[in-house]
Amino acid sequence: MNIQMNTSRRKFIQNSLKATVITSLGVPLIPNTETFALNSNLSNHNDSIALQFSQVPLPYAYNALEPNIDAMTMDIHYNKHHSTYVKNVNDAIAAEKISFATEKDFFANASKLSAKAKNNGGGTWNHNFFWQVMAPSTGAAPAGKVAEALNGAFGSFDKFKEQFTQAAIGRFGSGWAWLVNDNGKLKIGSTPNQDNPLMDSSELKGTPVLALDVWEHAYYLKYQNKRNEYVANWWNVVNWSEVAKRLS
Repeated sequence: MNIQMNTSRRKFIQNSLKATVITSLGVPLIPNTETFALNSNLSNHNDSIALQFSQVPLPYAYNALEPNIDAMTMDIHYNKHHSTYVKNVNDAIAAEKISFATEKDFFANASKLSAKAKNNGGGTWNHNFFWQVMAPSTGAAPAGKVAEALNGAFGSFDKFKEQFTQAAIGRFGSGWAWLVNDNGKLKIGSTPNQDNPLMDSSELKGTPVLALDVWEHAYYLKYQNKRNEYVANWWNVVNWSEVAKRLS
C-alpha cells in the first residue's frame, strides 16, 4: 500500500514539474483553437509584403559626368543623401503602417502622409528619376520626337531651355525644376523641398519627363553659391534618349 502511494506521489510531482516548466515557457497546457487561429492570422498578415522603396543602381561611374558634375559630389549625393531617403521612407512605412501598394498610390495620397514619409518618399523617387535622365556628356541638343515636342510646346528648344533654366534658378531655397506631361500638354515648373508633380499636394501636376535637382548638396562642392553655373553646365549631361522614352 505504501509502495503504491509513493509511486502515485512521485508521478504527481513529476507531472506537476512538467506543467510548471511548460507554463513558464508560455505554452498553454491545453491547445486553444482560438489562439491557433489568431496566431495564424497574424502570421499571414506579417508575411504580406508592404510597399518598399529602393535605390536604383547608378547608371554610370561617379566621375562619368565630369567636368559638369564632379565625382565627389556624385558619390556623396548617391551614397549619403539618396540612401538616407530610402532608409527613412521605409522606416516610416513600417512605423506608421502605411498600406499603399504602389508608389503611385503613395504619392496620390501625399497630403495624408507624415512629413517624414512624404519628404523621404519624394527624395527617394526624385533621385531615382534624376540619375536616369542624365548621361555622360554629349553636348548635343535633342533631336527627333523630343525636339518636335519641345518646339511644339515652347516654340523652340532655346525657348524651352530658357524657361526651364529660369524655373531652376528661380526656385527659392531647395527644390526641383521639372518638365511634365499634363494630359498631353508639356509644362515647366518647380517644386519645393522633395515634392514632385505626382503628389496630390503639389501645385505642379503631371507625369515627369525631365528633372533637375537644385538642392545645394547637388552642386555646392563644385559651384558653391553659383547655381546658375551648375544649371548651365547640367544641360551638357541631359540624357535625351531617356527623355524620349518618357515622352512615349
